Amino acid sequence: MANNQTSTSPAEDLSWGEVFQLGKKYLKIPLALLCVELFYWFITQPSDTLVPIQISEAWIWHELTNLIYGEGTATLTTHNGWMTQVNLYNPNFPGTLDTVALYVSDECAGIHEMIFISTLIMMTEGVPQKLKIRSVMVMCTIVYILNIIRLVAFYPIAASDCHIDPNNPVCLTGIWNFHETVYEWGFLLLLVMMWLVWFRFVGGSSKILNSKKNKENWRVNVRSIWETKHFIVIGFVIMMICYGIFSVTTNQTAMDAKETLDFCSFSKLSTSSCIEAQNTWDNAIDTSWSLSAIGLLIGAVTVFKFEKKNTDGKWPSEIIEEE
Repeated sequence: MANNQTSTSPAEDLSWGEVFQLGKKYLKIPLALLCVELFYWFITQPSDTLVPIQISEAWIWHELTNLIYGEGTATLTTHNGWMTQVNLYNPNFPGTLDTVALYVSDECAGIHEMIFISTLIMMTEGVPQKLKIRSVMVMCTIVYILNIIRLVAFYPIAASDCHIDPNNPVCLTGIWNFHETVYEWGFLLLLVMMWLVWFRFVGGSSKILNSKKNKENWRVNVRSIWETKHFIVIGFVIMMICYGIFSVTTNQTAMDAKETLDFCSFSKLSTSSCIEAQNTWDNAIDTSWSLSAIGLLIGAVTVFKFEKKNTDGKWPSEIIEEE
């Protein structure tokens, strides 16, 4: 005889609320990476915004090249007013001066990679905040060193290729291919591997992470309670950013310079006209960029809130939500 009894076991399907919470948990990392990509794009709009790091890397690159491959193989000079250019010398290099002029731009300084790995670490759940901060410092140092190694590797690659085919511009193809490979996806794979090793090192299994989750004593969280003053501040920030965008897009000189810069970037050119266009663009967006930067800083302070657990071990925002 068939058993028509209905099962009394609870349904295993997730509710829409649980689906939302699960999606929010796993989507916050790619969303955070998207936000930092936009942030990086913003800070690198004016050239040489990261000039202290650029200068330090150019100096170390110059010194190590001379130390490893012989005195005179590299000369440190200025690019766009800053000591960020390194001229590599070899009698087999093409050109009348037997040199290859390279410089450390803001995009080649490794900051993009530092921000990427730092975001992955800081967004990893269950790891104590102090350990995250220490890990970010260590990882950024490693990225800085790896970037120096990448720069130092330019000389032997170019020297080897030009030894086989001296005084031919084609012999520099190897160095550009190496640069493009590392720049486009090589560093990305390395950063993901670094994060996976770190994740394993800190005890990346869900069991260990869950056991550590409640040990965090402070966090930076999105503001849960909004008052009228917060909306006023955000509105003011939006006005500042819109004004900055409007003042640039309506400046014909700035837009012409931007068009030239886009062509130089696409064609991988570094001519005098490209440098002049970069200077024109920097001067045109100087005020707008400053206004937008201040606005974004004010907006970030308004949207995000620093929280510390109370004496009962609870987050203040969660207590307010329960009430």
